[in-house]
Amino acid sequence: MSTIADRTAGTRIVIRAEDVWKSYDDGAITVLRGVNFEACQGQAVALCGPSGCGKSTLLHLVGGLDEPDRGRVVVNGVELNRRRDMVQFLRHEVGFVFQLHNLIPDLTLEENCLLPAQAAGVDRRAARERLMHLAERTGLQHRLTQRIQKLSGGERQRTALCRALMNRPRILLADEPTGSLDERTTATVFDLLLDLARSEGVTLLMATHDLALARACDRVVTMHDGRIHEPQPVLS
Repeated sequence: MSTIADRTAGTRIVIRAEDVWKSYDDGAITVLRGVNFEACQGQAVALCGPSGCGKSTLLHLVGGLDEPDRGRVVVNGVELNRRRDMVQFLRHEVGFVFQLHNLIPDLTLEENCLLPAQAAGVDRRAARERLMHLAERTGLQHRLTQRIQKLSGGERQRTALCRALMNRPRILLADEPTGSLDERTTATVFDLLLDLARSEGVTLLMATHDLALARACDRVVTMHDGRIHEPQPVLS
């Protein structure tokens, strides 16, 4: 059986959390307690653990949606707290897929997916070509003109995946992406998520409580009480 060291040898680290602490309500609720974590380019990493253990909070910090109280979060070699171009980071370097898809229900599938490309200033023709490619990969090409409210749960999550990948991010963050789906649809969406992440060459960091899904990833990292629990490689 390969160790973590074997799987990451010679691979560039793209996500690093160093002694990260995070609390809310003026310090009354501590969610992360000195988290140290690394993920390498192209890895699919599952964060597992009970509700409230800090999985989503860690994802938000890595994605630049929140800041740690103490410690550092370094993404693609740059500490997020010191970035002056966070809008650029959010538009181009990281993509998000949430349990609740966060799509705009009154817009069509196509309009929802084109929004991030338009915000990033991508040429409309190039954006449509990218959408056509992703829609074909996800089996949504026949649903492009449908409003979100008319799509099934699985179609909405596949749409959210397309939207997250529109601007070719290097990192994909997924927070319980199949948590609201039935068992059959969960398997379909997860297989697609993993396949797309690997074919696009992105680093996938996914929070999930589903151990069956987690074991299909390259690494499984367990969180409990705001801390990381993962077997460490034996150093020679």
